[in-house]
Amino acid sequence: MGRDAPCQSRPTGALLSLRWSKAGACAMMSFNERQVYQVSLSCRNHLELAMQFNTQDVAGSRVRLRYAVELNYTVNGFAEFLINIHAARTPRQKIVEEAFTIEPARTVLLSEDPSTNNRIASFNASSGDVRISYNGLVEVQHRFVEPDSIVAETPGMLPVTTLQYLYSSRYCQVDQVSQQAWDRFGSIPRGYAQVQAVHDWVRDTLKFEVGSSCVSTSVIETLRDGRGVCRDFAHTMITFCRALNYPARFVTGVDYGADVSYGPPDFHAYVEVFIGSSWYLFDPTGISQETGLARIGTGRDAAEASFATMFGPVQHGMPKVEYSAVDDPINGFALPTKTKLAVSTAE
Repeated sequence: MGRDAPCQSRPTGALLSLRWSKAGACAMMSFNERQVYQVSLSCRNHLELAMQFNTQDVAGSRVRLRYAVELNYTVNGFAEFLINIHAARTPRQKIVEEAFTIEPARTVLLSEDPSTNNRIASFNASSGDVRISYNGLVEVQHRFVEPDSIVAETPGMLPVTTLQYLYSSRYCQVDQVSQQAWDRFGSIPRGYAQVQAVHDWVRDTLKFEVGSSCVSTSVIETLRDGRGVCRDFAHTMITFCRALNYPARFVTGVDYGADVSYGPPDFHAYVEVFIGSSWYLFDPTGISQETGLARIGTGRDAAEASFATMFGPVQHGMPKVEYSAVDDPINGFALPTKTKLAVSTAE
C-alpha cells in the first residue's frame, strides 16, 4: 500500500505519503494581460517573501488545498467502519467545500472529537463491495513566528490539556529512549532550537525506505533498523521530544509539494510540538513543506489517527489520493513554499 503498507489485513493506522507534480505552460499575452500577469507575479512574490523572510510574528499566509480520497473494501459479513478522512475543522483550517459519499448508499453518522477535531464517519455494511469517496477544499491560515522569539515553558507550566502528549503511547516508548535523548540533545538549551535539533537528527539519521516497516513497527524497531516511512519518522521525533519534556503529537493529512520520486499520491504523517504556548509543525522526513500540509487526524501516535478502522470480515485495497493547491495570489492564496520560520496551524 504505497510507501507505508500494513503487514496485517486489519488496518490499524497505516499512513501514506502524498506525491504530486504540476507542469506549467506559457502563452502569448496582450498588453492588458501582461499587466495582470505582472500584478499576479508581484502578489506572488510578496506572499512568498512573507513565508520565507519575515522575522516577526505575523498573521501568515493563506493556502487553499484540494484533495480527494477513494477507499475500496470487500465485506464478507456484517462489519462496522470508522473512517477518518474528512478534513479537520480548526480556527486556522476552514473547510470551504466538501462531499462524502458511500456506494451503495447507507446511513452515516459523522461525529467530531472536540479535543482533537478529528471527524469520524461511522456506518455498517453486511456484504459486498463498498466504495468510500471524499472531496474537500480547505483553506489554511498559517501563523509564522521567528524561532528565536519562542520561549518554551518549563514542564510544570504546561497546560493540562497538553500533558497526555508527554507520556509513552503504543508506538512511542518514551522510557526506552529517554537516556539517549538527554545524552544527544541535553546540552542544547530548552526551546525551539532543541526541538529543531531533534527534527534534523531524525531526518539525517533515518533512511526513508518504502516497505521497510508495518503497522506494528514502533520507535524501538525504527531506531534499531535505521529506516522507515513517514509514520516511523514521526514516531521517532515524537518520542525524543517527549523524552525532553515537550508535548508532541502525531498528525495525519495530505502534503503538497513532495517529489514524485517518493511514489504515488497517498496520505502523510507529520509532527506537532508544543513550545511557547503554541503547537508548531515539523515534518522530520524532509519530504514536504510545512505550508503545504492539510490536517485530517490528530492523536498521540498512529493508533489514534488511522484513516480507517474496521470491525468484522473486511478486505481492503490501496487507497487512491489526489490533491492540488490553488494558485491565486491576487486573492491572497499562495502556493505552499519552504520557510525558515516556525509554522503553526493549530490555534
